[in-house]
Amino acid sequence: MAPNKQLSPGMTISIGNKLYRVESCVKVTVPKGTPFIKAKLKELSTGEVIEKNFKPDQAINDVNLEERKLEFLYLEGKDYLFLDSGSLEQVLVPSSVIAEKVNFLKEGVEIKASFYGDTIFSVELPQFLELMIAKIDMTGGGKKETRRIGTLETGAKVDVPPFIEVGDIIKIDTQSGEYIQRV
Repeated sequence: MAPNKQLSPGMTISIGNKLYRVESCVKVTVPKGTPFIKAKLKELSTGEVIEKNFKPDQAINDVNLEERKLEFLYLEGKDYLFLDSGSLEQVLVPSSVIAEKVNFLKEGVEIKASFYGDTIFSVELPQFLELMIAKIDMTGGGKKETRRIGTLETGAKVDVPPFIEVGDIIKIDTQSGEYIQRV
């Protein structure tokens, strides 16, 4: 427990039985009344963002998450099997934690996972990945400009420039899902 004067963006706190990452916090002073701290919190298991007010002397539960590097092996049922690079143990990550990141997940990709005890709360892909174009589709036509949509080896779809062909390896920004360059 720490006083909330130490509340800062990026830290992880526990409220009830849920873990939250502090996205932002600001001290609010009011002409007549006690100042308070207004914080935006992101629940780690669902990604839901909430706002919560804290009293200046209110204690908070500061939680330290352990970060580990995991290498993707393969899909096991509905979950994803990874290899912990440090301990060389296999780790099963639920599909709910992987969510839309599955669009850029292929064998051998190393991710950063946040653990609290044995529970994984979030995974983070590298910002850039190099993936192969498996298929190209054209959209538009008529007066609209034609777009080329490349389907990656992982199944994700991305807009690509006209010179990209099937079999090309391209660099993708995994945060925005955008094409960066041909490799």
